[in-house]
Amino acid sequence: MKRQLVDAGQNAGQNAALQHPIPLTRQCELLSLSRSTLYYEEVRSQTEQEMDWQLMRLLDEQFTRAPFYGSRRMTAWLQQQGFSVNRKRVSRLLREMGLQAIYPKPRLSTAAAGHRIYPYLLRGLTIEHVNQVWSTDITYIRLRKGFVYLVAVLDWHSRYVLGWALSNTLDGSFCQDVLRQTLRRGQPEIFNTDQGSQFTSPEFTGILEQRNVRISMDGRGRALDNIFIERLWRTVKYEEVYLKEYESPRIATHSLGQYFRFYNEERLHQSLGYRTPASVYRNC
Repeated sequence: MKRQLVDAGQNAGQNAALQHPIPLTRQCELLSLSRSTLYYEEVRSQTEQEMDWQLMRLLDEQFTRAPFYGSRRMTAWLQQQGFSVNRKRVSRLLREMGLQAIYPKPRLSTAAAGHRIYPYLLRGLTIEHVNQVWSTDITYIRLRKGFVYLVAVLDWHSRYVLGWALSNTLDGSFCQDVLRQTLRRGQPEIFNTDQGSQFTSPEFTGILEQRNVRISMDGRGRALDNIFIERLWRTVKYEEVYLKEYESPRIATHSLGQYFRFYNEERLHQSLGYRTPASVYRNC
């Protein structure tokens, strides 16, 4: 729908330009611009955006392989692949993708100022049953032209994906919506997140506090503190996303929906004794 609105707006703008009382040639003369300059700027802008999309696809794949790569290493790696990029551009793209390197040391909080940071409650905890610990995270999902963000809620004991959603922004409202939906089927004893602003906001934590759910937040790298959902992201990308070429968010939503049904209901997990997440979640 949003794309349709954008297209409609573009068409309206083109129609308005065609109906403008001052011809385009005369407008360029008044602005001391040549028509070729306008067309060049439009083509250059499109080319740069397409290059950004290509770079983001590569960054996503390399981050999945090496999540400890920061902007310096990512820049050097892209340069080795033959791309003329600087660290400033790579840092901007990584921010847009919501990617932050994992380091073997405490991470700086990315929460907004004034938001409460909760302690990490899972260190040394034995996970013995379903609904003991749930966790959530956000990852970048590439499209043919552009990208969206995926959020999911996972039960640690069964690896069952309780809920998920796509969004074209990192606004926290889509995370809150998924949380409310998953809580309709039950609730965990502990809910673990990273320290991102989507999860430290009073709107998100308030939903959990109203249910008396204990809140846990990562204190070190995600690979250590939120390992099961990190493994989920790698599985989703290697078994689904990197094998597809999503033309639109709608197609991505449909295809990921099919994959998550397969993941929950049919995919056998070695760590679960070759059972499916659904069979473990429903029978424990």
